[in-house]
Amino acid sequence: MASAIEGPMQERTISIILAGGAGSRLYPLTAERAKPAVPFGGRYRIIDFTLSNCLHSGLRRILVLTQYMSHSLQQHLRDTWSIYNADLGEYITPVPPQMRTGQSWYSGTADAIYQNLFLVEESGAEYVLILSGDHIYRMDYAAMLQHHHDSGADVTVACLTVDLEQARSFGVMAVNGHDRIVSFEEKPEHPKGMPDDPAHALASMGVYVFSVRLLSTLLRADHDTDSGHDFGKDILPAIVHTHHVAAYRFGGASGRVTADRYWRDVGTIDAFYEANMDLLKPLPPIDLYQGDWSIRTYEGQHPPARSVPGRSGREAEIVNCMLASGVLIIGGTVRHVILFPSVRIEEGAVIENAVLFQDVVVGEGAQLQNCIIEKGVVVPPGEMIGFDRERDAKRFTVSERGIVVVARRDLQ
Repeated sequence: MASAIEGPMQERTISIILAGGAGSRLYPLTAERAKPAVPFGGRYRIIDFTLSNCLHSGLRRILVLTQYMSHSLQQHLRDTWSIYNADLGEYITPVPPQMRTGQSWYSGTADAIYQNLFLVEESGAEYVLILSGDHIYRMDYAAMLQHHHDSGADVTVACLTVDLEQARSFGVMAVNGHDRIVSFEEKPEHPKGMPDDPAHALASMGVYVFSVRLLSTLLRADHDTDSGHDFGKDILPAIVHTHHVAAYRFGGASGRVTADRYWRDVGTIDAFYEANMDLLKPLPPIDLYQGDWSIRTYEGQHPPARSVPGRSGREAEIVNCMLASGVLIIGGTVRHVILFPSVRIEEGAVIENAVLFQDVVVGEGAQLQNCIIEKGVVVPPGEMIGFDRERDAKRFTVSERGIVVVARRDLQ
């Protein structure tokens, strides 16, 4: 066991959130914004989940490494997350590529941190918590940091159990009886199941704890080699045989957050849509209603959501929906729908199983189903979307499972 902690682990840790990914599989939702800035759940941005975890875990020094289409993300960080006290050494700082170590943009997760090692080393922190800004989950990082210290590990990797089909999309690890990682393979074509559960594998969540000293040594060595400069593909597989790399099981009883064990990579249109629809289940698999672990965001100044009768006297019909502030439903029908702020539904419109981003207007008599409507889209009266896949595919983006994504330019 390691020696007793000298001061809280959080105070000795700097957090780095990787938030520069292009999110090409989420296109067109990422046509003008980075993946972590994509709206989610009626009021949030995806990165709000990781940042809220940091907030509730007592982490007050955070670097957000940005790159692709970063304006929307940086604006959101400014409006929502300017909450820490610089006089106390607290900060959430966006860090775009600065080419301090060469003439290239970030070329991998490890390279992104290597290019900013000077910020890590100058922070005076002893530990680095590395996070992704594009996953939906709630987690007490303080409990993971404590586990890292108590185990005496050199590196700790958060992991969850997935079935073998899903495991092909993850870094897959094997562990011994003490949860020490003995092998690590990134996105294997034929993942191996756990000895006691052959139908499932242990998958990396992309959440790591390193000491600053070890991370600096590893990244400098990696920079001088012909590698992909990626944690999952290069760094972790290389050190599991030379260092004590521990697995931290996600979703246990440790920490203050309720153990809902929900973690989703919303990297595709279908995964993004399904994660939103999860919120409408009678008992949602992720607990957004834990009072002392709320997901912080910015919503702006809007009036309360309201439904009113249409001109004909027809009342609005609302069945199992999430309605943000400023939503106005005028004699329309919404069933199993998530509506972001200031959405307006006109008389006779019928919307089912859909996600409508901020400022969407749906004209009279329009019918929408199984779709995602981008911010600011005006759907013409009488329009039909989601009923004829062949017709929709000629005008919009349609996912593998038939979810229609309507971008702003599509209905101009």
